[in-house]
Amino acid sequence: MTTCLCTPRLTLRRWREDDLDAMAAINSDPEVMRWIGDGSVQDREQTAARIAVWERAWEELGVGLFAVECRDTGRLAGFTGLSVPLFLPEVLPAVEIGWRLGRPFWGRGLATEAARAALDFALRERGLARIVSIHTVGNEASERVMRKLGMRMERETVHPLSGRRVRVHVLET
Repeated sequence: MTTCLCTPRLTLRRWREDDLDAMAAINSDPEVMRWIGDGSVQDREQTAARIAVWERAWEELGVGLFAVECRDTGRLAGFTGLSVPLFLPEVLPAVEIGWRLGRPFWGRGLATEAARAALDFALRERGLARIVSIHTVGNEASERVMRKLGMRMERETVHPLSGRRVRVHVLET
């Protein structure tokens, strides 16, 4: 499957071997990972394992996480895309839209731009009628992106693994 999406500033594409070091650098940044799971950073080996899972999801489910590349520089900014939020069984069955960008890419609207393209893909190309997005309470930047995407808060609950409070936003068509 050669899924690729373009926005004015970004290319959303499948993962390549040469993405590993850039994504590992993002995942090893404590400020980036502050709101993810229990807040732990991930090393290169853990990142490689995650990318393999994301690629397998594309093959098995027809949806997955896109590598997000800046069109002007070719630099990997992070990811956005679709996954099944198995970590939060109370919202299943569901498909979640999510994103993670490195700090140099924050504050420029890139997460919203990338997520809009992935959301459009979910609705138009995959025919999904309900999408969720989940963020740790306090992660106001992600919550703003969710609101910009037209999502509404559905519930607040506790992440069963980390014990952190999370909010579930939803978009239904």
